[in-house]
Amino acid sequence: MSLFSYEDHLVELDETEFGNVIVVDQLPVVGMDRFEKLEGAIRKLYNQLGVVIKEDGFSMPVDSDTNTTNGYCFIEFNTPQEAQKAKEKTHGCKFGKSHILAVYMFDDIERLMNVKEEWEPPQIKPYAPNVNLQKWLTDEKARDQFVIRCGSDTEVLWNDTRHLKSESVHTLQNWTESFVQWSPLGSYLVTLHKPGVAFCGGASTFKPLMHYKHPMVELVDVSPGENYLVTYQNQKPNNPQDSNATEIKIFNVRSGRLMRCFMGSADEFSVGGSSVSWPVFKWAGGRDDKYFARLRKNTVSVYETETFSLIGKKSMKVDNVVDISWSPTDSILALFVPEQVDGNQPARVALIQLPSKVEIRQKNLFNVSGCKMYWQSNGDYLAVKVDRYSSKSKKSTHSGFEIFRVKEKDIPIEVLELDNKNDQIIDFAWEPNGHRFAVIHGELPRPDVSFYSMRTTQHTGRVSKLVTLKSKQANALFWSPTGKYIILADGLSGFNGKLEFYNVDELVTMATVENFMATDIEWDPTGRYVATAVTSSVHEMENGFYIWSFCGKLLYQTLKEQLFQFSWRPRPPSLLSNQKEEEVEKNLKQYLERYEEEDGDVSVLLRKQEKEKRRMMIEEWEIWLNKWKKLNEEEKIQRQNLIGDEEEEEFYYETIEELIDVSEEVIPFEL
Repeated sequence: MSLFSYEDHLVELDETEFGNVIVVDQLPVVGMDRFEKLEGAIRKLYNQLGVVIKEDGFSMPVDSDTNTTNGYCFIEFNTPQEAQKAKEKTHGCKFGKSHILAVYMFDDIERLMNVKEEWEPPQIKPYAPNVNLQKWLTDEKARDQFVIRCGSDTEVLWNDTRHLKSESVHTLQNWTESFVQWSPLGSYLVTLHKPGVAFCGGASTFKPLMHYKHPMVELVDVSPGENYLVTYQNQKPNNPQDSNATEIKIFNVRSGRLMRCFMGSADEFSVGGSSVSWPVFKWAGGRDDKYFARLRKNTVSVYETETFSLIGKKSMKVDNVVDISWSPTDSILALFVPEQVDGNQPARVALIQLPSKVEIRQKNLFNVSGCKMYWQSNGDYLAVKVDRYSSKSKKSTHSGFEIFRVKEKDIPIEVLELDNKNDQIIDFAWEPNGHRFAVIHGELPRPDVSFYSMRTTQHTGRVSKLVTLKSKQANALFWSPTGKYIILADGLSGFNGKLEFYNVDELVTMATVENFMATDIEWDPTGRYVATAVTSSVHEMENGFYIWSFCGKLLYQTLKEQLFQFSWRPRPPSLLSNQKEEEVEKNLKQYLERYEEEDGDVSVLLRKQEKEKRRMMIEEWEIWLNKWKKLNEEEKIQRQNLIGDEEEEEFYYETIEELIDVSEEVIPFEL
């Protein structure tokens, strides 16, 4: 037997059972009148996990002086595996209103308690350089990478448009259990496995750098600054009558430490539906990952990542709130509350400043049937598409926009109505890092496309329309990441796949092309190239991807059976200041000479390759022709041997013409 001291309380345990025991810390401190209630809540928590607490395996020490618990307990399970599962599932989980559990294996605590009193100098480990996560950005050819998933194969490739092909970087079978995902800044490739999640990186090998334990993980989300990982797992119950047990964990990406765990039923993590609304947590704009928010019934919970607790230790009560959306750059949260059935409360859009939770702007909306919010990428503007009933019978609706100028004094709001108020709004998209936006409106299959600007020639003033393109085949908009260019797409996931490449600066169409059965469109992060893909999730035939130039020229295509995922590797924001970027643009000719020389060398190489290809084809043709000539000569000799000296019969053809009948007919002619 062994006596183990935990804050001066002795617990007697068998030496062979240490691996079965966990210590649950940071429990509420209660008196003896609430002891049984607390014990019941703890037992209920672990029973829900499917682990069995051993008989007489629960111990919660009591302070003899105060007659209250000490805030921790010991729990013994039947097997070490159950104890490990209990620890992983509940460490960092919320217990009650204000307690976050800290769960440890008993062996770990005993090891820490038995640290030698005499200091021993640490062993100096040989220096091992860290993996350079940004080395791919220094590619001499300034190429971008992308990842594809084909069946069980995962492959990372370079987009080598100079040689009109893709170049493989790394290929691996069964690299992930389901799908892969780039982190927001492109530093990691996230892969999913039965034990949990792996972050892979490196110049070419993509070795696993970190592992995060979450068995049977289904969904993942990485914070904008790549500081935190959110994982989701929905455990099916043994009893069909019970609800699914949902578990969401938040890890620190660099240390791998579990920061917070959320548990509950699937209904608690869905908004207005039966399935989970992913991502459950929405991160505030910026790269500091300081805040994240969660929408619940009549509640908006905003957490700060310093302690992973609620701001002000309580959630915001907002009756009937149905949607929230963070500014991409600031700690401003937009809320939408729909109109109430009784009509006593209008619909409302509000902007909340965090962490103060002060409402900095709000707009009441009347006779509203629906609403959708669109932030501009710099957080300068918020467009709210408002669907209003056209009549008291509420049988028809019309749409318009309420546009918030968020970074101007007092946040003025402009109302934008389409020329035809009855037009259905099919799609809306802001120009990235710009002041323009595009709207598809009207009736399919030939709606109109309109472009608007938030600036006049003096860079101020009201919204102004630039142009309306009449009767276009388009139902989706895809802006270039750098602005200026946009793709008007039609028939995605169908059989049309028509793409129109449009220059918004010049207001001209650059190209109109067809990509039969295209299901996906994605610009590369530089805005130089566009990838379209035909995926197996929609079509079983002609799977593959196509690479186009920004102006609509097809550069190359690659057919891949069972292709179901294509994703460009994101680039982090430029480290150059705005002044430096302007300087580079002014002196662009200095750089053009070098690039034109390199392009010329590549063109010469491509011509040589094409010439060599033609030469090889001619050689193959001549070899084939000579082969059949030789065979014909051999057969000719055989034919002559079979015929012998007899003369070959000659055939003559004679044509005979015979007149069968002649008739005349008078045709009357009238003036």
